[in-house]
Amino acid sequence: MPTTPAPTGEAEETEPAKGRSVVRSLLRLWPYVRPVRARLLTAAVVAVAASCTGLVIPLVLKWIVDGPVADRDTGGVWLGALYLLLLGLAEAVLFGLRRWLVARPLAGVEASMRADLYRHLQRLPVAFHDRWPSGQLLSRGTTDLMLLRMFLAFPLTFLLVNSVTILVGFVIMLAQEWTLGLVLLAPAVPVMVVCWLFEERYSKVARQAQDQVGDLTTLVEESVLGIRIIKGFGRHRSQALAFRDLSRTLRGTELAKARLLAWIFAAITILPELAVGAALVLGTVQVADGELSTGTLVAFLSTALALRWPIESIGFLLAMSQEAATATERYFEVMDAEPESSGGRADEVVARPGGVNTAGVGRSPSPSLSPSPSSAPSPSPSPKSGSSGLRFHAVRFRYPDAPVSSTPVLDRIDLHIRPGETMALVGGTGTGKTTLTALVPRLHEVTAGRITLDGVDITEMPRESLRELVAVAFEDPTLFSASVGENVLMGAEDHAGEAELNRALAVAQADFVHALPQGTDTQVGEQGLSLSGGQRQRLALARAVVGRPRFLVLDDPLSALDVHTEALVEAALRRVLADTTALVVAHRPSTVMLADRVALLSEGRIAAVGTHHELLRTSTEYAWLMSGTAEPTDTMEKAEPTEPTEPIQLTGTSKGDTR
Repeated sequence: MPTTPAPTGEAEETEPAKGRSVVRSLLRLWPYVRPVRARLLTAAVVAVAASCTGLVIPLVLKWIVDGPVADRDTGGVWLGALYLLLLGLAEAVLFGLRRWLVARPLAGVEASMRADLYRHLQRLPVAFHDRWPSGQLLSRGTTDLMLLRMFLAFPLTFLLVNSVTILVGFVIMLAQEWTLGLVLLAPAVPVMVVCWLFEERYSKVARQAQDQVGDLTTLVEESVLGIRIIKGFGRHRSQALAFRDLSRTLRGTELAKARLLAWIFAAITILPELAVGAALVLGTVQVADGELSTGTLVAFLSTALALRWPIESIGFLLAMSQEAATATERYFEVMDAEPESSGGRADEVVARPGGVNTAGVGRSPSPSLSPSPSSAPSPSPSPKSGSSGLRFHAVRFRYPDAPVSSTPVLDRIDLHIRPGETMALVGGTGTGKTTLTALVPRLHEVTAGRITLDGVDITEMPRESLRELVAVAFEDPTLFSASVGENVLMGAEDHAGEAELNRALAVAQADFVHALPQGTDTQVGEQGLSLSGGQRQRLALARAVVGRPRFLVLDDPLSALDVHTEALVEAALRRVLADTTALVVAHRPSTVMLADRVALLSEGRIAAVGTHHELLRTSTEYAWLMSGTAEPTDTMEKAEPTEPTEPIQLTGTSKGDTR
């Protein structure tokens, strides 16, 4: 799977914008614009008609000056004023109609792009989310899409409208007096050169600003989610300084954008104004010599003044187009990342995003939390009768962004968990236990080897089917801004009801929810931070067991519980594990005692497999891990494993994996 680098403001400052095409970037929006192209085209035609209506006003002025005013015809002047009023009203109505035509469809385009981005993010592998800061993704779904909607609503239309207006206006002026028209055409080439230089420089600065907004968003999000840590360690001042530094960097970039805009506005304004001044002097001389009528000069200058806004707005429209092109590139940087295939390895067809949940427990989330898949999963191989449990066959794993020459995190893992058996996975911190558990629901893909469930290679199964068979509870439980019941029932099929919810809560000893203000309907708040760590962990465990999964993967699920609650949960878990094939990451001897057998993971390999008591007798490393000794002694490391003459005291040990 190709890796997509996560951009940051700092990285982009030195990146050259070679081979970049604004038009090519913006053309990628066509699939979203195509359904509303008729309304947008109608709006453009209406805007052209409104703009050209304004160019008729100078012709009416010419008629008034050379006709009724010259002839002292008061009635004709009032008639001319009526014509001007009607033309002004028509122009206003047409521009209002244009805005009405584009408002609804463009809001739909923005909503569609945001929905596609969200669905796609759900389908992207965990490795992608490990690389990308959340603020960068958030800014693409908010600020960038707002820029795209603004571009489609205004610059896209008015680049065409103003171009047509300028062309028609110059035709009118050349038809009235070609010598004055040529004077006004003189700045055309310098203006085009200025626009070309502006486009080249502004694109780089616009990209820097948008990436820096993403960095700032990331810092704010982390500060909000980590507010307890910031307050607990008194780090509010350092966080404020970090925010100030990023804000100043963004401020400097925005000022650079403002300087470029001021430069192009000055150039685009001064050059045409000089041409208008020259045309005014030359036209006045011609009127004095009798070569040009006063009405023609008034009409000519009125037309030139009517073209001021279309010409001066070129810089503004180009700036918005550049920002839109940059926003489009940033949007498709995410959309171009290859998602997890919906089927097995043999069916590596990249489908449109379909809203598959890859976080939490590996079940389809409730409709209130995530979109449902857009299509049914493809047929998958059925587990064989005479099931063979969960088996790892020479599994090797290296993170996608790691060098090929680096040591694998997991290397040649051979492990068999028999049907209905519970196996504890024990190892020191950083040995790869959490990584191993993430391979079962395919949150990561194995680098080599294979994993089978009841004899079926998991890569041959659609992910939806796989995650219906396997439930996962992680050591760091994630809860969503939803009710307790919705969070727990994410781990069940759609038909699960109140009875299954209560059973799962009882297994996890999470009956505390019934004492909450609204019971299971109580909102737990963002990240579930309104609950204690142990309460969150019990809800995550309930979510894992609510669907009565055939395979259960638990990553140190009891680490945050007190000894009394842990004992109650273990007693209830034994009944659940009796009917489930389970892999349980364990750090405490009490958790190990839930298992039928224990696998010792050391330096990315399975060093020993056996019962708890067997490994205590035969494995020095296992005995050390279970003993809670500060560090192994030389005697323990070098001695041959023998049966201990004295019972080893089983106490707590370290918690957590690095990855």
